[in-house]
Amino acid sequence: MPTYEYVCQECGFHFEEFHSIAEEPISHCPKCDGTVKRLINGGIGLIFKGNGFYLTDYKNKFSSGNQAKSSKDSGKK
Repeated sequence: MPTYEYVCQECGFHFEEFHSIAEEPISHCPKCDGTVKRLINGGIGLIFKGNGFYLTDYKNKFSSGNQAKSSKDSGKK
């Protein structure tokens, strides 16, 4: 479930709410009961989780330098 940012149009209170995409957006400020506006943010970006990521994890086996050298060498013979 995503976290949404809101700002109150009346008092300027800035807050975040964690709710489902299917739920209706919040319409009233928890402090003054004024009208709120949902802010659009850029997201959190890329998150790496796990034991680690290495340069060779997702490397295409045909893009390695060894393949290119062997094909060049075979053309010279």
